[in-house]
Amino acid sequence: MKKINWKIITLVVVALLAFGTYSLVFADTVVPQKSALNGTVVAAGLAQVGQTVKEGQVLVNIKGIAGNTPAARANIAGKVTAVLVGPGQSVSSGQTVVELSSFK
Repeated sequence: MKKINWKIITLVVVALLAFGTYSLVFADTVVPQKSALNGTVVAAGLAQVGQTVKEGQVLVNIKGIAGNTPAARANIAGKVTAVLVGPGQSVSSGQTVVELSSFK
């Protein structure tokens, strides 16, 4: 029967705990931004990947009766990591349209 090397097991557990702690502290948090309205996305004012945005900034506009209407605004300050819709695409209320990475 083989002997268990407790030193190696302890070292691996400590390394995993350290990596997990590091990931929680320094990892960016991705926050989905959802559309508040139904409609067709227009190109004007559409957020771009890599763009830095402020809380309240318009991320997606839709075509409305009186012109372009904001369908989604940033609910945090951050950086755009993904734009999940494009011009001409239909969106519905509650649909995730943009993902932001929060600043720490």
